Amino acid sequence: MFCRHNRVWLSSSVWQRACGAASPAHLSALQRWAENDWPLVVRRSESVLPADSLGLGLALPPDAQTGVKTRIPLTVALNEIARHEPPLAFSAVASAVPSAWQAAYIELVHEFDVAQLELRVYGSLALQAITGLPYLTATSDVDVLFSPRTHAQLQQGLQILQTYSQYLPLDGEIVFPSGRAVAWKEWANAANSSHKVMAKSMTHLNLMNVDDLLSDLERQA
Repeated sequence: MFCRHNRVWLSSSVWQRACGAASPAHLSALQRWAENDWPLVVRRSESVLPADSLGLGLALPPDAQTGVKTRIPLTVALNEIARHEPPLAFSAVASAVPSAWQAAYIELVHEFDVAQLELRVYGSLALQAITGLPYLTATSDVDVLFSPRTHAQLQQGLQILQTYSQYLPLDGEIVFPSGRAVAWKEWANAANSSHKVMAKSMTHLNLMNVDDLLSDLERQA
C-alpha cells in the first residue's frame, strides 16, 4: 500500500520516457534525478487515476533569487516502480540538520525513541538529506509524520511535539492507521472540542469529526 510522502524509485527506462516527455523547463531537473537515482515522493492525486497508476512529485529547491518552489508532477504505472520505502526516519536526517537546531533535534529524537513512538520526516529537511541540495532556508519548517496506534501514543507524542515546538520550527501531520492525516497543530487545537479537522488521504481532502479519527485508533488498540 502506498501512502502520501512515501519515497519511490523509478527504473532507468521509466526515467528515459519521463525525460523524453518533459517540458524544456523541467528536463534538466528530471535528468539530474535520474542520474543520481534520487526518489520521487507519493503525492495526493487531485484527479482520479487508474487503479494501476500512482501520482508522484519532484520538488526542487527554492530558487536562489525568487524563492519560488517548483514542483513537477508525474504519473507512473505501479509496475514501473523499481522500489519504494516509507519517509525517512527522523533520526536519519542528522546530516542535514542546521547547527542551530542540533541540540533540540537530538533531544527530540531521544524523547521519541524512549517513548517507542514512530516519527518520520518529509519536506525540505528530508529532501536536503537525500540530495544534498539547498532546500532549507531561514523560514523552513521541520515537517514530521507522527504515526500513533493507540490513544495513549497519540497523547504522549502530541505532548512531546508541543514541547519541542518551542525550540524547533515543527510542522507536519499525525497519520492515523487508516492513512488519513491531520496537521498536528490543527489537531492540538481541536482534539478537546467538537470541531472538525481537515483530513488528507491519497485521493481526498475532507473535514472529519475528531471522534471519527479517534475511533480509528480504537480499532487498532
